[in-house]
Amino acid sequence: MSALPEDLTRELHDLYRHLHAHPELSMQEHATAELIEQRMGDLGYRTLRCGGTGVVAVLENGEGPVVGFRADTDGLPVAEQTGLDYASRARGTLADGSDVPVMHACGHDTHVTAAIGAATLLVRSREEWGGTVVFVFQPGEETAAGAAAMLADGLWDMAPRPQVMYAQHVSNDLAGTIRVSSGPAMAMADSWEVTVHGTGGHASRPADTVDPVLLAAHMVVRLQSVVSREVPAQSPAVVSVATFHAGLKENIIPDRAVFTINVRTLDERVREQVLAAIRRILSAEAAASGAPEPDVRELYTFPLLTNDPDETVHVTEVLAGAIGPDRVRTRPAQMGSEDFGALPDALEIPGVYWFFGGTPQEVIDAPEPTPANHSPFFAPTLEPTLSTAVTAAYEVVRSRLA
Repeated sequence: MSALPEDLTRELHDLYRHLHAHPELSMQEHATAELIEQRMGDLGYRTLRCGGTGVVAVLENGEGPVVGFRADTDGLPVAEQTGLDYASRARGTLADGSDVPVMHACGHDTHVTAAIGAATLLVRSREEWGGTVVFVFQPGEETAAGAAAMLADGLWDMAPRPQVMYAQHVSNDLAGTIRVSSGPAMAMADSWEVTVHGTGGHASRPADTVDPVLLAAHMVVRLQSVVSREVPAQSPAVVSVATFHAGLKENIIPDRAVFTINVRTLDERVREQVLAAIRRILSAEAAASGAPEPDVRELYTFPLLTNDPDETVHVTEVLAGAIGPDRVRTRPAQMGSEDFGALPDALEIPGVYWFFGGTPQEVIDAPEPTPANHSPFFAPTLEPTLSTAVTAAYEVVRSRLA
């Protein structure tokens, strides 16, 4: 793989450090959007807003195909613990009004930087190709709100319609490597908030109450049996409870408990089976405790992300030629989720999504677990992470232009 020009490398490193230090929560990426508009406008791209904090940048360069590339822009409510001198100290406000720390714990800062790097290379080489490039800087990927918001705002009425779309994501694999899936690549996801109702009272007199904490605890434990006892072993599925809130004081039994459920599946029939089992368990446990039916509120849903098999073959060949065949490997479907697929699916065009590594070998070899996405310790190394991501984006987009 040839190195990027030195001036571009310096610019991208500075840009990455700035983005990393100034993350913004989903659908609140106002400063990030303004920065993207400025950078892409300075390069000569026509920019437009879509879906609130989404930015579309278009470069028309004569006759030829239209190719799309997406980069997501949002951060997460995580307190960074990487110790980097450019670590985030930003804070944000969640929908419920909570003040929280914010971090690019999923590496979307690398995605924006790499996209702008690839956009720069396309401008510098525009005498060598013809066609139109559409960069979609999408907000709200972490909440599955961004792609839907851009489509609802008329994305493909505002921007030229691509014939193929691409996207990429940083992972905790070895920096300088790329992994690609063919067919199903990222799981469907369903996230629910469950409110369990009880009857509150004094902690010294539990017989006078219907304890929602005990009831919800039974629900949480019983939910762990869905995958292990109801889903065939050959069918991947995940059910996780990651938040649980109840009460304000240790000697008061509250009148409600609230927890959230996250479900990941790769098959629609398995998804329906798991969600039905969850509802059955929630209802049955409430009935067993003499409590009302719990309230279930859907937080978000991610669609299945599927890589077009034929286009995946082409992308894999291009990547192998660009960074070396020994650095490009296949990857099984992941239980993480993505809303990128909604963008090409809306046009019924092929899409391909790949992962580039961001972890040095010495960190992978260390006895401690390698920090992964969403960890407060997740910190992709600048190089060769960025040069690999920029090269991958540029070469794949370029390969489909005239």
